[in-house]
Amino acid sequence: MNLHESFVDVNRSSVQEFILSSPSVFELQIVFFVSFLAFYLLTLLGNALILVVVRLDVGLHTPMYLFLSHLSLLDICYSSVTVPKLLDILSSDERRISFYGCIAQMYFFHVLGSSEMFLLAAMAYDRFVAICNPLRYAVLMRKVVFVPLAGCAWFGGFAHSTFHTGFLLRLSFCGPNQLDNFFCDATPLLKLSCSDTRVDEILLIATPGVLGPTCFTLILISYSRIVRSILRISSREGRHKSFSTCASHIIVVSIFYGTGIIVYVQPMSIYASANQFITVFYAVITPMINPLIYTLRNKEVKGALRKLMIPPKTPQIKSSRISSIF
Repeated sequence: MNLHESFVDVNRSSVQEFILSSPSVFELQIVFFVSFLAFYLLTLLGNALILVVVRLDVGLHTPMYLFLSHLSLLDICYSSVTVPKLLDILSSDERRISFYGCIAQMYFFHVLGSSEMFLLAAMAYDRFVAICNPLRYAVLMRKVVFVPLAGCAWFGGFAHSTFHTGFLLRLSFCGPNQLDNFFCDATPLLKLSCSDTRVDEILLIATPGVLGPTCFTLILISYSRIVRSILRISSREGRHKSFSTCASHIIVVSIFYGTGIIVYVQPMSIYASANQFITVFYAVITPMINPLIYTLRNKEVKGALRKLMIPPKTPQIKSSRISSIF
């Protein structure tokens, strides 16, 4: 089936909009509205600060912190795909979202999630080079290497999401339009389709089941080499310093893959409303805590933030000394 026929099938669908239905979220509207608004504002503030600090501080113009700025940009966009619409629903009690609006939200949500998966693997490689090959770091991670790595992370996210969305556009939606989630995602959408979704269900599990473990394996390989290199360091202080440069990334990877495995690596038939709490965590809370994880454990970022907020005072020469000079 070509792309034109896919859009024809979409146009034949009787469903023109979806109604978001998440009892666990919508029952306590005021509480969740205030909470999600606070989370979203903190997400924007924290990640924007990292972007500004990395941009303004020349000392942070290294691949490690440039990757971090890409992660912050991803987190801002990631949260912005779902939270503003959710806040609108909670404030107006209007839970409808148009068909194409739903498809667009799902598309960009998976673009950003997949891009983060690839970016975390690239960041692990950067840490591997920094710790295992410190003398060659400037050569191995020069601009002609860093830029393609970051670009491939973004391109991989768009390619992965376009593949999935293209298959989903083949489906027709002619029955119920009540979506059991607080935003549009592939799994609850497939449950509403009146088409044969067997291929899509297989792809939904198989594609993350290939790309996810592949990226995670690359991360494990990088850290296995890092651990061996750290253990060969004779001084305790040196081992601690080397490990501290990786600790923040390890925490972020653990949260990202831990929540993703719980939600996506399971049969669609057992997709439960309990998973929505996990979904809230990685879609709303994780983008907020990522900058906290990096800033609280990173002396360079904290120092740059301190300089940004409290500029160093210009030393003043005493007037008596000035007069003696003249």
